[in-house]
Amino acid sequence: MTGEDFDVVTVGGGVGAVAASRRLASAGLSVALVEDRLVGGECRYWACNPTRALIRPIEVLSLAKAVPGVREAISGDGLDIAAVFAKRDALIEDLSDQSRVSSLQQAGVTVLHGFGRLSGERTVRVTCGDDTEAVLSARHAVVVATGTRPSLPAIPGLLQARPWTNRELTTMKRVPRRVLLVGGGVVGVEFATVLAGLGSAVTLLVRGDRLLRDCEPEARELVERSLRSNGVKIHFETELSAVARPVEGGPVTATFNCESIEVDEIVLATGRRVNTDDIGLETVGLPVGESVSVNDRLQAVGVTGNWLYALGDTTGRDRLSHISTYHGRVVADIITARAAGRELFENELAARDAGNVAQVIFTDPQVVEVGRTESQARAEGFIVRTRTAHYPETVSQLALFRDGFEGWAKLVINAVTNTLLGATFVGPGFSELVQAATLAIVAQVPTSLLRHAVAPHPTVNQVWDPLLAQESELAYY
Repeated sequence: MTGEDFDVVTVGGGVGAVAASRRLASAGLSVALVEDRLVGGECRYWACNPTRALIRPIEVLSLAKAVPGVREAISGDGLDIAAVFAKRDALIEDLSDQSRVSSLQQAGVTVLHGFGRLSGERTVRVTCGDDTEAVLSARHAVVVATGTRPSLPAIPGLLQARPWTNRELTTMKRVPRRVLLVGGGVVGVEFATVLAGLGSAVTLLVRGDRLLRDCEPEARELVERSLRSNGVKIHFETELSAVARPVEGGPVTATFNCESIEVDEIVLATGRRVNTDDIGLETVGLPVGESVSVNDRLQAVGVTGNWLYALGDTTGRDRLSHISTYHGRVVADIITARAAGRELFENELAARDAGNVAQVIFTDPQVVEVGRTESQARAEGFIVRTRTAHYPETVSQLALFRDGFEGWAKLVINAVTNTLLGATFVGPGFSELVQAATLAIVAQVPTSLLRHAVAPHPTVNQVWDPLLAQESELAYY
């Protein structure tokens, strides 16, 4: 067993941990990063990046078919699946983290491939792949960034049938002809978009009575209508009750609502569990198997000395890779300042993602969400007014982008301060609107000022125009 001292030890190697480690090393601190899987994390290899790589060709083909003069030039109706998979494989580097590890090492980070567990204050015990152990001591901080894993429901026969999760779906080498997809949240609708777009016959089971339960109702309806138009069969208030796969690799029989169907694969999008059940939290007095509760400096609540930090999915705040990256940078700045002996002001170097989180759901149409929905804002006690618009009815030139252009948007406005609490945009290519909405919400720009940010013509940015047209400076003085 070997022992070594570092300024900071990071347990977990996803995007947030990588961002924190790089920033800490650049500040001159010694950093060890411990990861038992691929350095770079779920998003890079098995989630966001490969999912987007699979969806992008589907979007482009759909757009091409909707633009006169282009659709006539297209030969064939489908995608070159081999080429789609090749591009995805290049983006995920054929599931190799060699370049990522090398880059971190060049930046001064010590990378250990092994399983890290806390073993008391500022101490991490690492079990390496060759069964050797190392004990790492952290002079200033330990950062926990162990992420999540798929949650598998307890259904008779399901595990024996070897269902796909995000890992198998995003790295698939063939497109299954018939798929049963379980789950109607963000991952479920994105996977339905991928599979239907690549040619699968998709049956989608949703436990509740709606898709995307946390979205604005109009956004849910547009996504549902689009999925159905692309052949996805949706069953609401339905749960899988039994699964049988008599022959390994053969067809699967799935039972729900007292009926059975035969499919080639079952894909699960049934939520995720935080990876904190075996990382030694009990040695520092924290509950096992739960999210690590943190304050706005991302320091673990209940651990004296403020030496233990957590970020991203591990905190349970928002399971989004860009939030993990943001948390990593914030954590690095806090640790660097404290290591230098700086006293931090009350609100200095605090994570400010609460109420400001931006997310894009890559369906067709795309759904952009920033901040709060109307129902969330009212539930939190805000007095609100809303502005909504349908497209292209309110911005006719949007029809030039494609035949059948359809979109919708809503602003949720704090009626007391006249600043944005939330925004939702639904439409083709609307993901590019997300940062403008995020800036407006984070900076708390009054709508009376936003109306002077005139969008250039003709661009998709003009979806803002009818939303702000009714906002007046005179009304708020």
